[in-house]
Amino acid sequence: MVTETLAHVGVRPRAALDWYASYRRAVWLSDTLIVTGVVFLTQYIWFTLTGEPVSRPVDDIGPVTYTWLSVTLIVAWLGSLAISGSRSSRFVGLGTGEYRKVIAAAVYLFATLAIVSYLTSTPVSRGYLLVAFPLGTVLLLISRALWRRRLWASRRSGGAMARVLVIGDDQESARIIAELSRTPEAGYRVVGVSGPGTRSDFTAAGVNVPFLGPVEDVDRMLAMTGADTVIVASDAALSVEKVRAISWQLEAGRQHLVMVPKLTDIGGPRMHMRPVAGLPLVHVETPRYTGRQRFVKRAFDVAGSGALLVVLAPVFLVLALLVKASSSGPVFYRQERIGQEGRPFGMFKFRSMIPNADDMLQKLLDEQGAGDKPLFKIENDPRITPIGRILRKHSLDEFPQLINVFKGDMSLVGPRPQRKEEVAFYDSAAERRLIVKPGMSGLWQVSGRSALSWDEALRLDLYYVENWTLLGDVSILFRTFKAVLAPGETAH
Repeated sequence: MVTETLAHVGVRPRAALDWYASYRRAVWLSDTLIVTGVVFLTQYIWFTLTGEPVSRPVDDIGPVTYTWLSVTLIVAWLGSLAISGSRSSRFVGLGTGEYRKVIAAAVYLFATLAIVSYLTSTPVSRGYLLVAFPLGTVLLLISRALWRRRLWASRRSGGAMARVLVIGDDQESARIIAELSRTPEAGYRVVGVSGPGTRSDFTAAGVNVPFLGPVEDVDRMLAMTGADTVIVASDAALSVEKVRAISWQLEAGRQHLVMVPKLTDIGGPRMHMRPVAGLPLVHVETPRYTGRQRFVKRAFDVAGSGALLVVLAPVFLVLALLVKASSSGPVFYRQERIGQEGRPFGMFKFRSMIPNADDMLQKLLDEQGAGDKPLFKIENDPRITPIGRILRKHSLDEFPQLINVFKGDMSLVGPRPQRKEEVAFYDSAAERRLIVKPGMSGLWQVSGRSALSWDEALRLDLYYVENWTLLGDVSILFRTFKAVLAPGETAH
């Protein structure tokens, strides 16, 4: 029985190699090389350009030279990265927590160095520090992003995964399996299910895993499946004593217990654990946009769209000439879309369709049976011009929306603006898309584009609306640039 179960889930009886240990060592090595290289290179270049000795004394007195200061700075920076938990298994691979901690480590170290310099009246070269910290931080972020992509590739092929035993009823177990299988980059592979019933297996979202029966002996289940993580669903009907007993059976440091509340699509910054009299209370903040958040997002939009309009001006000219030469009609296409709080605005695009395309829309929707859905999609749309297909595949037709962003109608990142006919199908949940300004790009555009259904797109849009962060916008924009250059098969 044990051998059959192990063969069924594709794991060995012995625990797998600890992928995290080797991954952490590799990231530590790259961090060390980057910090060391940046600090010493900055010291050499800065003082060479200013015509001073590369290893001159700090403040021109005492035995402490800038070489010793660089060594101290390197050790302190690496220590700050370690203390911040930037290489913790809880953050690597998914989310922005890892990047935030890398940035925080540099900011706190720079602030500490500035305070020490002020209190000891030791004027350290400001140019040396103002070059080393930003450059080092950017290179560390790039390095972490590259390591993350390598980790994702490994996880998509089945490697570097935590093996998970799910404890819950059928419905909740199916939900957990579906969510984890949808995002293999998160690093969780369900290898066993426990709960009520006597079935021999369990299938959800196309994933088949062995059903191990009622929760009686977690040790036996972990040994059978090679699992190193136990996920307990919110409605697993387990007593406090049973959950505590399960936690006692896990090997500290190698096996983990995860509790899944009935809260979905809520970002980490909104959730806070507050232990009160032995009760682990999860406080969930109500999504809101403060004046500071609105100002930061608007400033980011103005600066970003303004810079892109200047840089992309030659590209605009070339695209305009291509559109004009490809078919009759205007270069730009202006259509009314629904923006923040339901306000209509005129959205600009490079024309990618024949002049009378709007008149044909309803007929095509009816022919394809898509006229009653809040996401108008036409398969093999005959209205698109040959040059329009290229523009759409690479999202080049969207470039004029930078004007909308600069004007304030749109944002660089946000839910895509829709027609009023599409908005008419909104329910109360979908109406929450209108809390923020619509965006040129959004979370669902970089997560599947045309391949996503309306329900999947809506779920991603609502997650963005309720969990907005500036760092999240930056991450989406980087993924957008990649999608423009390499659009893939889901772009139409």
